[in-house]
Amino acid sequence: MAAVQGAGILPAGRRRHSRAGHHDRGHCGLSERRGDRHGLDRHRSRADGETVTLSLTSLGGAGTVTGSKHLLNYDGRRLLVDCGLFQGPRELRELNWRRLEVEPASIDAVVLTHAHLDHSGYLPRLVKDGFDGPIYATPATMDVARLILLDSAFLQEKDAEFANRHGFSRHRPALPLYTRADAELALEKFRPVAFHELHDLGGDASLLFRRAGHILGAATAEIRLSGQTIVFSGDLGRFGDETMVDPEPVPHADYLVIESTYGDRLHPKIDTQKVLHDIIERTARRGGTILIPAFAVGRTQSLLYHLWALKMHGELPLIPIYVDSPMATNATDLLCAHMDDHRMQPMVCRDACAIATYVRDTDGSKALSASPVPKVIISASGMATGGRVLHHIKAFGPDPRNTILFAGFQAPGTRGRAMVDGVREVKIHGQFIEIRAEVADLTSLSAHADSDQLLQWIRGFQGPPRETFIVHGEPDASASLRDRIERELKWNCTIPAMGQRSELAEGELA
Repeated sequence: MAAVQGAGILPAGRRRHSRAGHHDRGHCGLSERRGDRHGLDRHRSRADGETVTLSLTSLGGAGTVTGSKHLLNYDGRRLLVDCGLFQGPRELRELNWRRLEVEPASIDAVVLTHAHLDHSGYLPRLVKDGFDGPIYATPATMDVARLILLDSAFLQEKDAEFANRHGFSRHRPALPLYTRADAELALEKFRPVAFHELHDLGGDASLLFRRAGHILGAATAEIRLSGQTIVFSGDLGRFGDETMVDPEPVPHADYLVIESTYGDRLHPKIDTQKVLHDIIERTARRGGTILIPAFAVGRTQSLLYHLWALKMHGELPLIPIYVDSPMATNATDLLCAHMDDHRMQPMVCRDACAIATYVRDTDGSKALSASPVPKVIISASGMATGGRVLHHIKAFGPDPRNTILFAGFQAPGTRGRAMVDGVREVKIHGQFIEIRAEVADLTSLSAHADSDQLLQWIRGFQGPPRETFIVHGEPDASASLRDRIERELKWNCTIPAMGQRSELAEGELA
């Protein structure tokens, strides 16, 4: 999933409260290097033969497809896997303003599976609130995270400024969740970990990244803790994708934490390029513009590849193509800088990226909205939750000649989901905008594995884990994937609730 900007606007001076009673502070206190001034039970020392416990707590990405944060407590240490923003409905976005149930300063390190905002977007806030450890990620994820986090901070600052200038926020004044300076501080804590290289995390812990497909740099994370292996899928890409590599198999896990975004559905077996061609052709024929809200990282580049392929086959109508997103522009440059992270050959990568005109400044973006000439505009964000695409929806949504084409998963509570579900009016910048344009949904471009592909990846394990935790999905999707795994593989499965602590293992230090 991709960025939702303006993930929360808080009035100045408002206190942020923690949700009491959901975390396991009484069981596992601060690591020794952070101090234990509050008398919390550190539970163990480093003496041989002493009891060791290992627990997992999902602080986000449980019961929802957003806000992924999974906390491992082990031997007096805390390791956070992913650190994403909550997105979608207001009740989820407001969780971004609540302090974590665990003090950020007590977390020893963060492992980041990939850079999408729902997995990385809370990092600047975590650092602002006291986290001072390393953030481990693949080199490509580090590059992509720089784009995403700085863009997120910029847009949150701009959203707060816009809300204050036009007075549509209920808060006086509105503030961003974090600033660009906060994002820069977080980026300074990133540490590169190459694929397939076992990295020492300290304290008898190690990390191994394998390719997950999905987007540039995306990885599955294998974490080894004193004889126990916990594998986090992150977001898994699709097998046989035209642009991204297949998810790599993992041979063993004592415990598996797997996403379930598409756990209850299959991607349609359609010709993506034919559908894209037909939508562009019929819209251009009626003199309209095709507006594609697209995630700046991954989806925009896939769209450019398909548009290039149509052009190579002489099937692309002669209308101009624009990418109106500075972050998507920069992410497209990264595609050719990390050739091992995708399938495209250098010449194809170069030519596909050159098919569009890239719009960086706001004046150019405004000119696109004002132009009546038929065209294709690819603009972020992918679920119409923020960014320049909102101004284009205001301009093109009311005209039935135009088409708004969504190209991937639309989370509940987002404008994208509402429009795909058929609403004819959306609220943007305090105004209700009529949607009379054709609305289409090209779900075949999703970067997530569907139910069959999730099972395909799972079958790569040489034996069943002791427990499989199903996260990062809406309730129906997670339940459906659990039922399939239990029925077809006879594995033990758990769908954790937000804040639920699960004891994984207990034993003795070697």
